[in-house]
Amino acid sequence: MKVRDRTGAGNQRSSGPAQHAGERLPAPVRERKPALAALAVLLILVGALGATVLVLRAGDRIEVVRLSADVPAGKAVTDDSMTSVMVADDPGVHYVPWTQRTELKKLRAKSTLVAGTIPIGEMFSDDVGLPDGKAFVGLALKEGQYPAGIKTGDEVSAYRVGTDTDKGAAGANALIVQSAKVSDVVRGDNSTVGSGSLPVTLLVSSSDVEGLTQAAATGQVALVLVPSPTS
Repeated sequence: MKVRDRTGAGNQRSSGPAQHAGERLPAPVRERKPALAALAVLLILVGALGATVLVLRAGDRIEVVRLSADVPAGKAVTDDSMTSVMVADDPGVHYVPWTQRTELKKLRAKSTLVAGTIPIGEMFSDDVGLPDGKAFVGLALKEGQYPAGIKTGDEVSAYRVGTDTDKGAAGANALIVQSAKVSDVVRGDNSTVGSGSLPVTLLVSSSDVEGLTQAAATGQVALVLVPSPTS
């Protein structure tokens, strides 16, 4: 009897459903959000489109005029002083299109333009006059009458030179022009043929014209380079 009771008690304890050790509880079902997923895809597409537009704009290049030689103030650009170059198009910069180079040759530079410059429309005018009280004077200088490497834009002084020292202030080695700007220097095949001279154009004060032209007519002018304040 006691054995039977113990057996029945054991059966009652094991009659319930058995739970295996280590069994996991069911994970909650994640709620999907299709709206957020669509937004993420849209942002990726917009970013890719923006990058594509930037690349395309960076590749939008135009052919414009580039100066291959100095252009003195008041002078026009010539075929020999310009070439073409490709640049990124920028509506805020008024480049001179290569297709308009013929029209450009009809204009005058407002100031001296240096070789290598990519000019813009604001640098030119169809009516550039001399500053008040100024004049251009052309000289034909022999070697020894000008500093080596003289170029457009240099500031020089002009002296009367010669062997006659009996003329006082108007004689040899007298200062004619204290400060003049070199407006043009013609070298190579465009210089005075067969004369061995270097044509130089100076921008001087009107009051210096008479003395400078008189000395130039007799070949008694020598130029001296005036050092810049920063040199």
